[in-house]
Amino acid sequence: MNGGSNGTHNSAADGSTVGIQAETVHNSNVYFVHPDASPQEKYKVGVRFLEDGIPSRARDMISDAIAHGHDNAEVRFHWVLAMLSARAYHDLGTEEIQRLHHASGLVRTYAEGEWKDALRVAFELLAMLSTADGETGRVLERLRALSPRRRDAILHHLDLVLTGGLKDSLWAENRERAETARFGNDRVQRVWAYFEPDPIGPRAAPPRPSTAAAAQAAFPVRAGLFVVATTFLWILALVAEPAAAVIELLVGLGAGLTAAHFGRRWLYQEHQLKARNRESHIPNTRDPVYTGDGFTNRVRHSFDHYFSTRVPHGLAPHEWFGHTVHLRNSLVAEIAFLYRESRISVDRVNWLIRYLAEDARDRHNKGTLFDHRHRDRTPVVAKGLCVVALIALSFTTMALLGTVASGAGASQVLLAVLAVAGAVWSGRAAASSWSEARGEEHRLAEETQEYQERLTARQTAYQNWKSFLDTTRPTELEMETWLTCDKTLFVDEALRHYQLTWRDLITHTILMTPARPYKRGRVKGGPWRYSRYSFRLFLVTQDGVREISTEFDFTDAKRGNEQRSNYRFDALSSVQVTERADVGYDLELVLTNGPSRNIRVKDADTHQLAPDENAQEIAEINLNSAGFIHTFRLLEGIAADGKGWIERNNPNNLPSFRPAD
Repeated sequence: MNGGSNGTHNSAADGSTVGIQAETVHNSNVYFVHPDASPQEKYKVGVRFLEDGIPSRARDMISDAIAHGHDNAEVRFHWVLAMLSARAYHDLGTEEIQRLHHASGLVRTYAEGEWKDALRVAFELLAMLSTADGETGRVLERLRALSPRRRDAILHHLDLVLTGGLKDSLWAENRERAETARFGNDRVQRVWAYFEPDPIGPRAAPPRPSTAAAAQAAFPVRAGLFVVATTFLWILALVAEPAAAVIELLVGLGAGLTAAHFGRRWLYQEHQLKARNRESHIPNTRDPVYTGDGFTNRVRHSFDHYFSTRVPHGLAPHEWFGHTVHLRNSLVAEIAFLYRESRISVDRVNWLIRYLAEDARDRHNKGTLFDHRHRDRTPVVAKGLCVVALIALSFTTMALLGTVASGAGASQVLLAVLAVAGAVWSGRAAASSWSEARGEEHRLAEETQEYQERLTARQTAYQNWKSFLDTTRPTELEMETWLTCDKTLFVDEALRHYQLTWRDLITHTILMTPARPYKRGRVKGGPWRYSRYSFRLFLVTQDGVREISTEFDFTDAKRGNEQRSNYRFDALSSVQVTERADVGYDLELVLTNGPSRNIRVKDADTHQLAPDENAQEIAEINLNSAGFIHTFRLLEGIAADGKGWIERNNPNNLPSFRPAD
């Protein structure tokens, strides 16, 4: 399979599986119906299904509303459109035709108004299927007299029902409407947002747990030993020489308090600086956050991408990379740790990675990227005063020891030496415990404040991005409208190429499949929509089948890789469908004069279902949305009966639909 018109190519054998670029399910309640919903609420949801291109669910919802008593001209009009949407007349079962016949008899019971007029026109068009072209003039006049919204709805949903001269008369208008609406509502600038995943909520690394409890428990014992040792030393000095001991005690107290005042901040900031450097410079190479599992590698690649595109002015990308290598490693570790969850795609975190890259660039421009390095530096004056105080305390201690030695015996000197040793050990231990306890309190308060600031900033960035996405993302109705316009103009170009009119066609069908590589997205309860489509159109005439396929880039509707083929009815020998839960649906066309062709109709989506979604129901929605049901019935009928099927389903040979009197 070859790529689209942008020049990129993706080669793979027919039917092979190629990795999906991205996929997302928007958690929307647009199709949610409460179990206790009223018939009116079910009807409104049914109309939404119909407008968004899901007629099978629309039939169920509107029929349920009617069965519970909500029935008028408006409801019945949308019910008729749902019954006929994306279906040819020969796709209808006997029971469905009988239900339509019964409904046509109810028209006269409804109140007069635009809905009744539109409903009457819909039934009259259905009755025109086997009528001579000359007798359709009155119905066309009444159709054109309807409001544009009702007229467009009828033409859109009865597309496969209307044939021959009736459709020829309306086709030019239909084509003009498609050309006008094809790029409406800023399609080119907004389609990307539909395939953008819903961002996951903001998170930030919380403060590390405090370790102050152990230090606080040890401090009283260590401080008590220090007080006992220093008191004993001072008493020995006081006994030996009272006047000198008092002076030395006062100097020692002053030096100790000075050292404690300036040393506490110094110790804490050195501890913090080492901790920050250890986190950013010395990663644990055995930690999978750094060695890189699949998720972490994707986070790292995303950081590399956004840092390479968010470069400060005046720096080359490689310079910025070298300047922020440790910062990026730290951020990768944080994001990988915070968001490493089962089935969480990096695409949902890219908003935060992009914000962090922009924040790093902006802080660099302001000169505050590494402001914590300056914030954690203790002033030189404070360090100097602390060192001077410690030196003074050391000299004072030695002076006290000398005072004891000058007026005491050898045994008192030995006790004094032991007291000094005990005071030094216990004082250092007490200072360490006190510094750790006070430092942990300060660190916890500081990190809590930083955590709140980071989380608040990320919440703001998240809300801004989410609001932008919600504003930009197209609605289901817009996506379906653009897709319908693409199909209409593709069919029109095919008719022009083959110089065919609708009178020349027995029937037609169009199959839409994903064109790899693609992005895909859907709302909860809705069909998959793709960034790249493969359209395959089958035009059935008396002479055989004309098949035209092309690939569409949904953003700008550019086309590429167009192929055409023609074959007789008897050349199509069989049509088979293969369903594999882990792969998807494949359609195989077998021709008598050529190799079989495998068409991937849809990829598997079981793993993307919400807990309250039914796999079979979602599969049916996607197959109907792709045009698969009608296409398969058409090709299967031709393969089985050949020309006989064509003769039976020729519009001129169809049994007429007669509205009830």
